[in-house]
Amino acid sequence: MLNRLNQERIVLLISVILFIGFSVGLDGFLSGGNILSLVQNVSILGILGTGMAIGVIGRGIDLSMVSTMVISVAWMLVMVNDGTNLWVAFGLALGFAVVIGLINGVLIAYVEIPAIFATLAMGVAIYGFGKSFLVGTDVVYLPQGESWFYQIGSGRFLGIPNPVIAFALVALIVHVFLQFSKYGRYNYAIGDNLWTARITGIPVRPVMMLQYVLIAVIALLAGVVIATSVSSMNTRLALSTQVYDVILVVVLGGIGLSGGKGGVRNVIVGTLLIGILLNGMTILNLSYTAQNIFKSIILLAAIVIDTMLNPRDEQTAQHGDI
Repeated sequence: MLNRLNQERIVLLISVILFIGFSVGLDGFLSGGNILSLVQNVSILGILGTGMAIGVIGRGIDLSMVSTMVISVAWMLVMVNDGTNLWVAFGLALGFAVVIGLINGVLIAYVEIPAIFATLAMGVAIYGFGKSFLVGTDVVYLPQGESWFYQIGSGRFLGIPNPVIAFALVALIVHVFLQFSKYGRYNYAIGDNLWTARITGIPVRPVMMLQYVLIAVIALLAGVVIATSVSSMNTRLALSTQVYDVILVVVLGGIGLSGGKGGVRNVIVGTLLIGILLNGMTILNLSYTAQNIFKSIILLAAIVIDTMLNPRDEQTAQHGDI
């Protein structure tokens, strides 16, 4: 039975244990309001995680994701508050996100700057540009309206919170893209071995650009869910550590930073663990530093256990080499 365990199953087991433990030991954990808060936070983390997974599977990473989300959605709300039609504003915000994705893609695929440095610099640039020219306040509030658009993050459908439905739809679309589309398979091939992908004729640079455009668009969608769930967008979220929570969700679920493996199911598992953990620690009123320590310990434990149960020998370590 032990040889059937892997990081994904281990993390799922830890999630179940934590949920049961918090339910029994913490007053208010199973309350309706707390579960709703947990579901919303998990859904937003999951949406961002599915986007990040596309990049990580392709052996990339996007540290500008949260800045893209915050500034594009905040700018959209500013335009709507100034009288711009909602759909026009959304279209402009979508175009802004796509441009950011294209710039990231060009820097990484053509200029060949390592993804971690290119996107880190872009994240700072996006926030600075947005605060200087697009969004003048820290918090932009959602205008009043009757459109279904305003219910994306706060409404329900058949009793299911809309953020959960949004997460499910994004997860389904990304799953179909990765598993059944030509470019999804190309993404896996690039993550497995970039040079082999080039030799076999895969259009590596265009696929890498597509990765970052998709990440930026998914970031925008996550931002819409956040804004419509709390009726505002706080631009200071771009300065938070949320992007590292997203990376933790992806890696913890079993998508290795070496690329070429994993999928949406891994993101869902990692999202459950981090969502439950963060919610429980918030109820316990643990400090920010203590929360980071616990998250690090759980991540390290999951990776160590998976390594012990599924050791890599020389042959598997060379898998995908030319």
